[in-house]
Amino acid sequence: MSNEKKKIEKSSSTKKETRKPKIGDTKPAPLEGKNTNKSTEDKKPKNSKRERKRKNSRSTNSNKTSHVEGIGNHSPLEIDEDSLRHRRGRERRGKPIGRYLMCVSSSEGVTQIAVLEGRSLMEHYVSHPANDWSEIHGNVYLGKVQNVLPGMEAAFVDIGTPKNAVLYRGDLQFDDQDIDELSPVKIEEALKVNQKIVAQVTKNPIAHKGARLSQEVSLAGRFVVLIPESKTFGISKRLPDSERRRLRSILDRIKPNEHGIIVRTAAEGVTEEEISLDLSRLIQQWQDINSLAKKTKVPSLLYREPELVFRYIREEFNKDFRGVLIDDLELFEKVKNYAESVAPAIADRISFYDKKEEKLTLFERYHVHEQLMKSLDRKVWLPSGGSLIIESTEALTVIDVNTGKNVGSSSLEETVLANNLEAAEEIAHQLRLRDIGGIIVIDFIDMELGKNREVVANSLREALLRDKTRTQVFDISELGLVEMTRKRIGEGLIESFADECGDCSGRGFVLDEKLVAASDGGKHR
Repeated sequence: MSNEKKKIEKSSSTKKETRKPKIGDTKPAPLEGKNTNKSTEDKKPKNSKRERKRKNSRSTNSNKTSHVEGIGNHSPLEIDEDSLRHRRGRERRGKPIGRYLMCVSSSEGVTQIAVLEGRSLMEHYVSHPANDWSEIHGNVYLGKVQNVLPGMEAAFVDIGTPKNAVLYRGDLQFDDQDIDELSPVKIEEALKVNQKIVAQVTKNPIAHKGARLSQEVSLAGRFVVLIPESKTFGISKRLPDSERRRLRSILDRIKPNEHGIIVRTAAEGVTEEEISLDLSRLIQQWQDINSLAKKTKVPSLLYREPELVFRYIREEFNKDFRGVLIDDLELFEKVKNYAESVAPAIADRISFYDKKEEKLTLFERYHVHEQLMKSLDRKVWLPSGGSLIIESTEALTVIDVNTGKNVGSSSLEETVLANNLEAAEEIAHQLRLRDIGGIIVIDFIDMELGKNREVVANSLREALLRDKTRTQVFDISELGLVEMTRKRIGEGLIESFADECGDCSGRGFVLDEKLVAASDGGKHR
């Protein structure tokens, strides 16, 4: 590198360190002398190699040390035949059976994952090529505090992405001696400008909002979740009491004193050796992250979560899946090898779908495309003739329930109750399929009887139990409204498939320019 180039880089870094972000800003302040009208915030990332290189240079190419990969080195598990037979899924006439099917289609670097229950599409995800600015949920960064806002109890942290990430006081990690219930630690006391911190992304950046951070890092394995430097201890409540007691006795023997552990549902029936091996891998990952944080520059990516396909296999793939079909040979081989190391009993359920030899594409073969197109519509028809209208705003999502063509056969109250029960089931399905998060308000059809309102609310809660994303549902109000929340992690289905309308700027309508001009006497033609 020439001396002239070094001088340029040195002067550029000096300007970055001395900049002062404005209060409430979620992006790095522009450098002096630059045109602020062309901010990277307002530009959509381009797919060119040059653009990706520029975006990634701050976090990955700024130093020669590579980050820790989430997949890691997984050696094949040694499992006895009895354990394999117990964990192997059900078969009928030599073919695996199960309620779920996972279809993975990859094209032009974009991977789509469709999860079917029977023939119904239940979940759909879009995974873009791994980068350092959009799909970063679960990644661990070495960041620099840019600004601390006591009034918001938050700090903006530069982690190398176009927008600064936000760290709230509730997501800080304190030492036990620093915690005082009478006088809790303030964020301005815990964090200082230009301070280096290690934090994990808990929510992807969405629209104009930056990523959300937490200092409590969690590393997920197949059977356990490691929470470094924590006293957290737990076992999945989905497991039966007898299995929970067995797992607790195992953890009493292998749990490290300096780290917390959460046992996952996938640990049901697994041996102590398997859990111990899974735990050792995670501890090694954390040691690698710590070691990298001490010698790398800031901001920098320390740990990258694996691609979405591998995460889904790690967290959801079990004997209830009758199969996983992948239409990309290279991806199939990687997923197959990974499954053989973490779930050898059901790894043979992963198959390659050769789209060159088949007459139909994978998504056409299982009617995924057809169901996707329907899920992108604002109107959803119910079996009895009723309908749902789903409208999303920046603040919340509103779902309106209508009787439509459903006129019933007996009384109005029974017709309304039956329609609302159908709607509750379909709403739970649509929330999963469209991956709708945040605040959700549901306008059920008014019911006179309080017991009927309670039945509908309980039906909605029961339907949402199949949703792995955390939800909270309140009772139906006197106005017939249900308020609920669903944890938002990334962009939803519609956001993955669509861009904002250039004509109406996302408002959903275009102003009549002639009428507008007439209203002000033609001054703004």
